[in-house]
Amino acid sequence: MSPRRNRPKGGAESRQSGGGGSEQGGRYGGFQSAESWQGEQWSVRHVAGASAAGKRYRCPGCDQEIPSGLAHVVAWPEHSGVDERRHWHKACWNAKDRRTTKVQRSRNAPRY
Repeated sequence: MSPRRNRPKGGAESRQSGGGGSEQGGRYGGFQSAESWQGEQWSVRHVAGASAAGKRYRCPGCDQEIPSGLAHVVAWPEHSGVDERRHWHKACWNAKDRRTTKVQRSRNAPRY
């Protein structure tokens, strides 16, 4: 019995062509795409949990902390660049159109 080979079915040609509408994001281990939201084009990058280890962010969708090591989404308007990027929970980004425009904070919620 010979060992199993773990090779992609497409071969080297399909890996070089890229394919699809999203581009590979090397730094964060996820993929990047463009989405339209509120009349603007947004760059959206999916971040793997291992890439987010040791870092904590606050989600603008629910105003809750994104724990270290949790896979999430980074989004920013294309016209303003990466300085305006925000880290979202995946579910919050997917539900952004169903949320209210103003997040209600509890009295003892931190403001950062």
